[in-house]
Parts: sequence; structure tokens; C-alpha cells
Amino acid sequence: MESRFMARAIELAREAAAEGEVPVGAVIVKNGVIIAEGKNRREKDRRAIAHAETEAIEAANKATGDWRLDGATIYVTLEPCLMCAGAIAAARISEIVFGADDPERGFVLSRADICALTGADISVFGGIKEDECKKLLDEFFLNRRK
Repeated sequence: MESRFMARAIELAREAAAEGEVPVGAVIVKNGVIIAEGKNRREKDRRAIAHAETEAIEAANKATGDWRLDGATIYVTLEPCLMCAGAIAAARISEIVFGADDPERGFVLSRADICALTGADISVFGGIKEDECKKLLDEFFLNRRK
């Protein structure tokens, strides 16, 4: 687990915020190399499923030519929701590393354990650069309320 990959996910989250999107970024890493990136694009694309994780998974599928992402790690700034956790499990990603937890919608550790729900064998690590990830989200929603 390397903080430089989470740092890139944070950069993508900042880009998303600058575009008016909820600031969530994700990168998928395999063999120590970023193979795909994603950021929230729901508002821009007008697609409910355009979350950072699903965008990164789609890009990784294209980059590898395979839907199976065994041995890959996804770094994401916010704990994945139910849809994204399911997509991660379906893509056979081996490891999830996330920054801020999401007590309301997180389905990796907070609301439920995706591994227990699906029988997937996924290692999960939360709280990586947590303060920075939470600050991005807090500032975004504070500015949106103004």
C-alpha cells in the first residue's frame, strides 16, 4: 500500500470538485503501476453510475482487455458505496484502500462488509490520508450550501 497512489486519487478528487462534482477520485494499480483512473462524473455525464470507482474499473477493463482485475488494488478517496463495492467485487479486484469512511453509504466497512456479503476475498484498508480526504469533502459541501 503506497501513499503516492492515494495522493493521485486525491488529485483526481480535486479535479472533480473543480468541475462541480462530489470530490471523489480513484486509481487502480497492478504490479506497482497505475493502470486506470477515475473521478466522479455524474453531473457532467448525467449518469447515475458515473462514480469514480466505476469509471476507473471501466478504464482498467479497457486497458487490460479483461474484465478480471485479479491482483489489482483500487485506491479511492471515499469508502465505496454499495454499487461500487459490488462492482469492485465483480471485477475481482484484490484490495481496496480508501481514505475517508462514509458512515451513511459506505459498504466496505461502515454499513456492511462487502466481503461478507459476497464471499469475495478482498483485503480492505481504510483511513489512508483520511484527514485530507475528509477535508476535501467537507469543504465541497460547505461551499455548496453557501
